[in-house]
Amino acid sequence: MMTKQVIFKLGSEQYGMDISLVSGIENYMRVVPIPNAPAHIIGILNLRGNVIPIYSLRRKFNMEEVMGTATTQLLVTNCRGTLVGYKVDSVSEIIEIDESLIRPIPPIVKSEETGYAKGVTEKKGQLVVLLDIENILNEQERRAVKEFAEESSKEE
Repeated sequence: MMTKQVIFKLGSEQYGMDISLVSGIENYMRVVPIPNAPAHIIGILNLRGNVIPIYSLRRKFNMEEVMGTATTQLLVTNCRGTLVGYKVDSVSEIIEIDESLIRPIPPIVKSEETGYAKGVTEKKGQLVVLLDIENILNEQERRAVKEFAEESSKEE
């Protein structure tokens, strides 16, 4: 069986996200910072009439946050009824991967904090960590993002 993945970069590392869960790939635009937002939320933006929170995968993965550049993009998902934009350094391609080539995350790396890592595959000699977008946000973050999105929409 095959899976289609959006391959994107954070720093020099490559990650994949199931294309069926991505509702759009957008160029990065000005995000309005919100004081006291949940930890990994950079801010909000208005995307075609929807006010959506923008989530930093760099912060989630304990990487240094960087300013948006010409290659910075947003992966927009609808995660359990909440639109969320994930800021990534760049999107490189959409590829089909034979699921038999996806390996499990080594048990020593698996934890509650890495529950978002669904598996790993190799592309041109480099490992690509495949993300489970449903588990990027832990339960507390999911609730906070949902409440944050609802409050932000009311203020518009």
